[in-house]
Formats: sequence, C-alpha cells, structure tokens
Amino acid sequence: MFKRLPGDEARNLVSTTPDTAVVFRPAVLKTPAVVTFLVYGWRLLSALVRTTWRHPVAVAVPVTLGLVWYWYGWPATASMLGFAVLSLLAWAFTEPDSFSRLVGFRLLAWWRLMSVYRRHWQSVMDVSGLARRVNGHVYMPRLMKVQCDGWADRVTVRMLAGQAAKDWSDRLDNLAHGFGSPSCRFALIKGGRLLLTFPRSDPLTAPMPALPIPDEPSVGPVEIGKQEDGRPLRLKVHGTHILIAGATGAGKGSFLWDTIRGLLPAMRAGLAEVWALDPKLMELSYGQELFQGRYAADPSDCADLLDEAVSVMQKRASRFAGLQRSHVPTIEDPFVLVLVDEVAFLTAYQPDKHLRQRISAALATLATQGRSVGVGVMAALQDPRKEVMNIRNLFPDKIALRLDESEQVDMVLGDGARDRGALADHISPIPELGAGVAYMRLETSPEPIRVRAAYVSDADIRDMVAYYRQAA
Repeated sequence: MFKRLPGDEARNLVSTTPDTAVVFRPAVLKTPAVVTFLVYGWRLLSALVRTTWRHPVAVAVPVTLGLVWYWYGWPATASMLGFAVLSLLAWAFTEPDSFSRLVGFRLLAWWRLMSVYRRHWQSVMDVSGLARRVNGHVYMPRLMKVQCDGWADRVTVRMLAGQAAKDWSDRLDNLAHGFGSPSCRFALIKGGRLLLTFPRSDPLTAPMPALPIPDEPSVGPVEIGKQEDGRPLRLKVHGTHILIAGATGAGKGSFLWDTIRGLLPAMRAGLAEVWALDPKLMELSYGQELFQGRYAADPSDCADLLDEAVSVMQKRASRFAGLQRSHVPTIEDPFVLVLVDEVAFLTAYQPDKHLRQRISAALATLATQGRSVGVGVMAALQDPRKEVMNIRNLFPDKIALRLDESEQVDMVLGDGARDRGALADHISPIPELGAGVAYMRLETSPEPIRVRAAYVSDADIRDMVAYYRQAA
C-alpha cells in the first residue's frame, strides 16, 4: 500500500516500484526576468518612500551632507557637521528640558526601536505565542512606533485580526523579559491597537521624606508623593471617596498622614475638617489635636461620630437643594473628610451585630450621598474581601498597596486591573523598597498607575501639630 502524500505531490510521482526510491518532480514556475526586476524595484521604492515618511529627519541629514559634499567638497561638509554638533551640544546644556523633548527622546526612541524592539520583535512574538502560522504563512503583529520619555518606552502595536486584548495581557511577563524591561503594562488605544509601556528606570525605589506643608489653603488635589513617571502625585480628596487596601506594614498610614498634611492650611483657615476613626488606637492618635475633638477609637464612639457626619451631610443636602449641585468649601460649610483606619474592625470583626450594622449603614450613606455636599470618606483596610468590606464598590477612587494574593488586586482596583499591570502582590515587603508604593485607579482614569507616598515620621506629625497650634 502507498502512503498518502500531502497536497498535489502524488501527481509528480515518477516511480513506485518496490526496488526504486520515490522520486518527485517539483513544479517549477518560470518567471520572466523583467517581472522579477519590477517586483524588486517596486519593493525598493516602497521601502524608500516609507522610510522617508516615517523618519524624515534621519533621511534628510545624510542626503543633505551628501549633496554638500558633492557640490562644495569635504571641508564644507565637515564644517557644517561640526557646527550642527556644537549647536546641539550648546542647546543640550543650556535648555536640557526642551532639548530632551524635541531631540533627545526622539533619538532615544529611534535607537530603542532599532536596537531593541525591531531586532527582537520576531523572536519575542514567536516565543510568547503572539505570532500565528496558518497554512505555512507566518502572521506577525505589527510594530507601529516607539516613543520615549524620561522613564519608559511606549510601543504602539497593531494586533493581528482576530486577536483579543486578553491574548496580550496574559503574556505581559513574556514581553517584559523578552525586551529586557522589569515590567510591562498595556492599554487599549482603539480597536486593534495597543499601547505597551516598558519602564527603563524606577524613580520610586528610594523612600521620600515628608513633603513641605503647602503655603496656600486648599482642599485639593493635595500633593502626597510621586508617580512612576517622576511627576508629583496629587490626590483628589474633595468630591470623591477613597479606599486604601494593603497588608500590614505596606504603608497605609503614609497616605492618611500625607492627606492630612496637604489639608493642614485649609484646616487652619477653617475650610476643611478631618474627623478620625482610629479603632487600633495607634495610627491617628498621635495627632489627636488636629481633629478638633472629632476623634473616636471605641466602636460605639465611632458609630456616634459617623452618625454625626451623616447628620451634617443631610442638613447640608436640605439647604443646598434647588440652590447648588456641588459643594464649595466655606467657613460655614467646610469640607469634612472622615478618615477610617482599619475599617474592617468596625464593619466585619465587630462582635456587636447591632453596632456593626449601624456603622456599615452610616458608611454606605456617606459613600453614596456625601461627596456632592462636601463630606468625603477615606477608609483603609488590610483584607479587601467582599465579606469584610461589602461597600468597597461605592468608593470611586481606589489604592492598592502591597497585597498578599494576586486575586486581591482585582478585588480592590476592579476586574482586569492586574492584567493591565497592577502587580500589587509583587511589591517588595522590605520597608525601604516597598512601603508606600501602590497602584492607584481613579474614577477619571481607569488605567492603574504606580505611585509612592511620602513617609511622614513622628517628628513630622509633631511639627504638624505645632503648625496647627499657630492658628490660635
């Protein structure tokens, strides 16, 4: 019996006798030489046009130097080149910011495109499984462009037809290691196009000292630290509610005290008040004087303070009805921020069922109705599970510090946050490296961003109390 041969190979079978080897006659299509020259000429012309369109400066420089050499000789060319180099160096030293933005980062992007991404693109796509082979043809996602700034490369990619964003989110580790980056994040630009972010450096490795107390009273956004790209981190507190989750020692207190520090001038001016619930009696008790008697540690006192906040909210709503839709801080109606440290002690671990339900109802009322009348909630907890904090979805802005399990990331930041690069479970447990580092997902920006809050020491808190006393 003959073995079945694939395709049309059986037509080219010459001999099948038992004592003769199977010989195939390959099908040869003779292409006229003129057609071959036309095809290669068209490819060359297309490549030249495409290169000129994508890299006009890189093409113009050698062409200009070549023309000058042809017309005026090499001395004129060397003089022009030297003058251009000296001008760029002078620009780089006198105006480094504008030079980096207009020239430096563009050159870096071109170098990274050629030396890293285009060089390794095919192998990384093959090994990571993002390339596809269909009927012997290899289909590769298209590398569109590379943009650089001070801390990361941003690579725009066109996905293959039929691919989904999840195909890429499942392979972020492959992409990061394949291109020599510590991590990779992705965002969907529009249908079929992705933006991959590969950090080159990490400005959040070193702890940050406490930031200076602002000069002018303001209810926010307050500066509390630094973003991963090096820009200041300004947290919106007025007109929103914030949930902070993190394991023990992750640095939740940094976010609480940085927020108080940023609001301190407004508190002195009577435009803001901070009400503190501190069931652990450890974190917020150090600065009780800042809270003007609105401090509670006992669960029953915490419930009373929350009921008082609900009463303030309801009275304002009655006065504002039909007159204004948003709150403007005044001395008569200051912004009230309710800080709750370890909220799970009050909502989940409280043995008194009636007290637990009372606290949960008050928090839910404030979270659903408070921000439009100037009453905000900032709650911190260790365990983000639903049975521990069943109103976590009522907080528009969420912050995830170091977490113990990967599943907890999506519990805090929302579904798909970890797939987009929010690796809160990978934050270092070493305080010098990971304390205060977090991923933040804001209501106005669903993509998670990596941040670090400044560390407020005990001495800084004493200085804050002394600063507040000067108001008297």
